[in-house]
Amino acid sequence: MTATAALRGGIGRQGPDALPVTLGALKARVDHELGEFARSETALLEAIDPDLKPVGEQLRAIVGRGKRLRAAFCYWGWRAAGRDDGDDIVRAAAAMELVHAAAVVHDDIIDRSAVRHGRPTAHRALAPPRTGRTGGAGRSSAGRALALLTGDLLISWSGQLFTGCGLPSAYLNRARPLWATLARELVAGECLEVLRTAPDADGPAGADRSLQIVRYKTAKYTVEHPLHIGALLGGAPPALLDVFSAYGVPLGEAFQLRDDLLGVFGAPDATGKSNLDDITGAKPTVLLALMRQAATDSERRELHTLLEGGPAAGTERLGRFREIAERTGARRGVETLIAARAETAAGAVDAALLAGRLPPRAAEALHGLARHCLARER
Repeated sequence: MTATAALRGGIGRQGPDALPVTLGALKARVDHELGEFARSETALLEAIDPDLKPVGEQLRAIVGRGKRLRAAFCYWGWRAAGRDDGDDIVRAAAAMELVHAAAVVHDDIIDRSAVRHGRPTAHRALAPPRTGRTGGAGRSSAGRALALLTGDLLISWSGQLFTGCGLPSAYLNRARPLWATLARELVAGECLEVLRTAPDADGPAGADRSLQIVRYKTAKYTVEHPLHIGALLGGAPPALLDVFSAYGVPLGEAFQLRDDLLGVFGAPDATGKSNLDDITGAKPTVLLALMRQAATDSERRELHTLLEGGPAAGTERLGRFREIAERTGARRGVETLIAARAETAAGAVDAALLAGRLPPRAAEALHGLARHCLARER
C-alpha cells in the first residue's frame, strides 16, 4: 500500500498532540462552543421581553443541530497552515455553522418545507398558537416572519462569534474579505435556484446550469470557503489556497449531488425530511436536468405533471418520479458525477501531499472528511 493510499484510509491514528483528530472529537467541541454562545445570547434576547421565549427556544434548537462539517473544514484549513489546536480556532470555525444555520432557515422558508431533521422547520415551529383572532393564514405568515428574523439574527451571530473568537485581530483581518465573498456567492446560488425553478423549464437543456447552482449555493460555502478562511487565519501561502480550491469545489459539488439523490431516494427516517420536497418544489437539480435530457416526449410531459402536482397521490408521484430517474439513467449519471468529483478531490490532496504543500496529518483528515461527506444516509 502506498503512503497516499494509506492516508485515504481514514483519520484517527495520530498521537494525543493531534487532538482533535476525529470528526467526533471536534464536533463535540464545536457543539459546546455553539451551545454556550446560544445560551448566552438567547438569555439576553429573552430578557428584553418574555414574549421572545419561543424565539429563543427555536434559536437554541437550530444551533444545537448539525454535522459540523463546515467547522471541521475551517479547523483543518488552520491546521494545514501549520497552526496548533486551540479553543480560539474552534470558536472561529464554529462561526461557519451559524452561517449554515441561517441558510437552512431561509432555505426552508423559500421551499416551504415542513420538516428538517425530523422536526418542524423554523417557520412551522414559530407559528403562534391558533386563537379566535388568528387563522391558519395569519399564523403561517407570522411564522415565516419570525423565522426570517431568526435567520437574520443567526447571520449576525456568525460575525459576532468569529470576531470574538479570541484570535488576534491581525489574523482575523486576513480572513475578513472572504466573508463578503462567501455571502455574495451563497446568495447568488440561492437566487439562481429560485430563478431557474419551473415545472416546464424552457431554458437550455443539460446539467451545466444546475451544476452552477450546486457550486454557488452549497459547494463553495460548505468546503472551499471554510478551508480558505481557516488557512487565511493561519497565514497560509497562496499555493495552499489553490490546493483547497482543487479539493473543495469538486468535493462540495459531490456533497450536494449526494444530498439531491438522498432527497429523492433516501429514507425519510434517516434524512429527516420528505422525499417529495424537491419534486413538489420543482427544484432544478442535476438529477432532474439529466432526467429531462434523456426522457422521451411522453416522459417529459409526465414529469411536467408530476412537478406541477397533478392528480397523483404522494407515494404514487414519488414512485413514478423514481422510475423515470432510473429508466433514463439519471440516477446512475449523478452517481458517476459524484465518483468523478470524489476522485478529483482525493487526487488534489494526494498531489499536494507528495509535493510537500500539505502536512500528512491534514491530508489524512481531508480524506476522512471527504468520506464522511459522501458515504452517508442523511
